[in-house]
Amino acid sequence: MTQVMVRIVGRDLPGADCGDHQDVHVGMQRGTVQDAVVSADAGEVVFEAPVTLVTAPDGTADFRGPHVQGRRGGRFLYLTWGEQPPGGAFTMFRRAKLHLADIPATDLTAARDGGGCLQGALGLTDASGLPLCASVHPPQVAWSVVPVR
Repeated sequence: MTQVMVRIVGRDLPGADCGDHQDVHVGMQRGTVQDAVVSADAGEVVFEAPVTLVTAPDGTADFRGPHVQGRRGGRFLYLTWGEQPPGGAFTMFRRAKLHLADIPATDLTAARDGGGCLQGALGLTDASGLPLCASVHPPQVAWSVVPVR
């Protein structure tokens, strides 16, 4: 077991007022709650989550950690979109699912052995100008290994 940092860098955010939604924010889901919520007006968002890399009984990579969702073989991270008016609660209206199985094996090895950070970079606005949602796979998200900050 090895712990690595996973960094999600989101650009091209849809704005705080988009579609039928106002005061739009995005965060990374931790368990059942949103973590590090940021306004969708930001120029860029960066979320970091510690992830433990383990080898599953069948020899494949598996992922564990407070932000990791799903079952073995189908683990993922959620970016959660919601409305959050000033002083109000976050009310989720959609999520984007980043599949950890999409991370190239060479990147997993490099991060584990070299101590780098696994980084997923993606645009967060869909073709309709709304917050990106549903399953997100390469090339929509570009995975790489970068130095730890």
